[in-house]
Amino acid sequence: MTERLVELSEHVDTQLLYGVNNANMLLLKNLHPSIHIVARGHAIKVSGSEVDVNLFEQSLRNIEQFCIKSGTLTEAQIIDIVKGSTPHVSQPDHLILHGTGGKAIIARTHNQQRLTHLFETNDLLFAIGPAGSGKTYTAIALAVRALKARQVRKIILTRPAVEAGEKLGFLPGDMKEKIDPYLQPLYDALEDMIPAQKLQDYMQQGTIQIAPLAFMRGRTLSDAVIILDEAQNTTVPQIKMFLTRLGLNAKMIVTGDMTQIDLPPSVRSGLKDALSVLKGVKGIGRVEFDQQDIVRHPLVQHIVEAYEKKNKQDDAPTPEGV
Repeated sequence: MTERLVELSEHVDTQLLYGVNNANMLLLKNLHPSIHIVARGHAIKVSGSEVDVNLFEQSLRNIEQFCIKSGTLTEAQIIDIVKGSTPHVSQPDHLILHGTGGKAIIARTHNQQRLTHLFETNDLLFAIGPAGSGKTYTAIALAVRALKARQVRKIILTRPAVEAGEKLGFLPGDMKEKIDPYLQPLYDALEDMIPAQKLQDYMQQGTIQIAPLAFMRGRTLSDAVIILDEAQNTTVPQIKMFLTRLGLNAKMIVTGDMTQIDLPPSVRSGLKDALSVLKGVKGIGRVEFDQQDIVRHPLVQHIVEAYEKKNKQDDAPTPEGV
């Protein structure tokens, strides 16, 4: 009788590998009926004859590598791998990556697809557009894909902590508790793409960093994808500071919505200034999202259109004498 502890790669999504209610592990056990397994976290204890344990470990390693590479795992694919056949992988059109539980993260609209293509050829990208158009979600998906492919070592996500009503000093808690509400949309997107435990490990290790824009000062950001979200709420000095943090083997994506500027009227938006100053600079890509890109509830598109219509009416010149 041989007993062996098999350590899984840190890059594998164990939730995907094990399956719902451990269905994939049960199938693998049934395909190797002579062995006994106990799976917990990234470790699997296997017992049986040495020959059977070796066969099981080989099957498990092949499945593990397939899972990491493809981001998907079905019963049919497990059976093919164990039998030594090439598993069939059906990739959706415009797939960026497979997220938590094998969820397909797809560039659904034309502009999301443009952002995906421009990411390959530009080190700095501006993604501008209305709420719900998927600009930040797509940007984070591209960053996670680059991390999983080991093209970069870190993901850095940042936002300006501009208050829309409440002041940071009046909010309860320490600094982390004060700024977390501003960063929650970034956490939400990451949780769609990385299993909770793995995400927590990445954040503890500093592989994924989420911080307010002020924390970027003085840093050189290399071997990373850096995303500045809600950039319309930066000042001119802030966005200049951010853009000059770009280091070697790094890419930046700047997202913003010019209709949601929360700065005082006397303060010029850093995003508006940067778009003007950097227009025509080689190596910088720009994608302008619109209402057709909105992928939230259909009502969101109508809300955005209604507000745009009102803004145009408000901005229209008043006839003389009225």
